[in-house]
Amino acid sequence: MSSHESFRLPAAADRGLVAFVDEVFGGLPRVDQRRWAGVYLDGLLRVRGKKTIQRLAEAVRSPSVTPHALRQFINSSPWDFRPARRALARAAVAAARPLAWTTALSVIPKRGDHSVGVHRRFDPETGRTVNCQLGIGLYLASAESCLPVDWRLALDESWLADEHRKRRVRIPDGIGPRPEWAHVLDFAALAATREFPAGMPFVLDLHTLPDVGPVVRGLVDLGQDFLVQVAPTQPVASAAAGHAPRAPMLLPRRARERTTAREFLSHGYARQPHIGAADGGHVVYSGLVHVPGVRGTLRLLTDWCPRRGAPTCYWLTSMVHRRVGELRALVPHASAARRVARVLEHDYGVLDFEGRSFPGWHHHMTMVSAAYAFRSLATSTEMVDSTALRLAP
Repeated sequence: MSSHESFRLPAAADRGLVAFVDEVFGGLPRVDQRRWAGVYLDGLLRVRGKKTIQRLAEAVRSPSVTPHALRQFINSSPWDFRPARRALARAAVAAARPLAWTTALSVIPKRGDHSVGVHRRFDPETGRTVNCQLGIGLYLASAESCLPVDWRLALDESWLADEHRKRRVRIPDGIGPRPEWAHVLDFAALAATREFPAGMPFVLDLHTLPDVGPVVRGLVDLGQDFLVQVAPTQPVASAAAGHAPRAPMLLPRRARERTTAREFLSHGYARQPHIGAADGGHVVYSGLVHVPGVRGTLRLLTDWCPRRGAPTCYWLTSMVHRRVGELRALVPHASAARRVARVLEHDYGVLDFEGRSFPGWHHHMTMVSAAYAFRSLATSTEMVDSTALRLAP
């Protein structure tokens, strides 16, 4: 049996989609699973507006495709989503020539408390507390695209301490409550495997965390380079003994011991001016720092606006020897992932999924990622402005 005989899409399906489904879902163990993966993906690409399973089935226009069959494939069929996601990531690496890994959150509002992972959470983007699922997405970012390739679902103690609840939604054993940032380290451990190109940094927006120390420490321990947006209040200490414009003893004692990112780069002795941007006369200042509890020296950067007399944001990086211009070119990838996450929510069915189980959620998010990647790689319409001069996202 050839790979193209492993499933049959409707006659109107694009041949490129057939090959893509073979590449990403060819590892599914059963012929019917590979067939339904192609059908579900075809429905996601056809349907405009709300993407319920009912509408996906209707869009395919085949008497053998029913909502019940699609629902069974997503919610009940016991296929492992992890090999498909690894295949998707390999396809993205081969086609998109990515420059960095990045992550973004997807807040998925829900009514009631039956869908897996639903909890009350403050959403900084809307400024409201919402009843929601929280998905953490991993993205591969290139100059032309930003593609979702993996997901984690945040689960709090209310889900993991109740064995009846866990069994009802089929949460696997061994999963414990974890902070959101811990999922980023899971992604970093995956990125460090031999399957993916070495040397791609993680570009992360973590400015809502009061202290990025645990994330940074984990990335350092994994040998993973990074560029991380931090809060102005992020604790740091000066490490610029050989680089400050004056002897380090002229720094305030608190800057040599512990201060904040804002105070460190606001002090004349602790910052180094770099290339000014033509746009508004912005100047990048940076200095070498230690982060409490983290081995090694890091570089702290800020984009300073002389007219405002204030920085736009702060970034911390392990790539202390990279040119500032190269670091600045990576910055837009974090905001690109956030933009793609919103597109996935509204145009690819993230907000529309009606299933309640843990495997069902992961199956659906795998299909959503594949649909977005197929269309993005085919059209290259999702652009990342890698030439942006400002450090602000």
